[in-house]
Amino acid sequence: MNDAVVDLWIGGLMILLSISLLLCFIRLYLGPDVPNRTAAFDLIANHAVGIFALYAVQRHSAILLDGAIVTAVLGFLGAVMLARFLEQSKPNR
Repeated sequence: MNDAVVDLWIGGLMILLSISLLLCFIRLYLGPDVPNRTAAFDLIANHAVGIFALYAVQRHSAILLDGAIVTAVLGFLGAVMLARFLEQSKPNR
């Protein structure tokens, strides 16, 4: 494929991911309860990884892919910590 076509597709996907990321931020802000906000946080981290990876492919930079991997790990650890906090804060039955 032509590089211009690939750049066009990557730009379109980045716009689509950015719109979806905005919707996830709205869910994070308006979420009716903490588990919904935790799911929104996890989605935000996944969107950030996707945008990071697309930007790395567009710029032909392997070092930026390392940043995407670090972002993925930190997002996962954040979601696990939030889930653990939710589990610990439940009242005893």
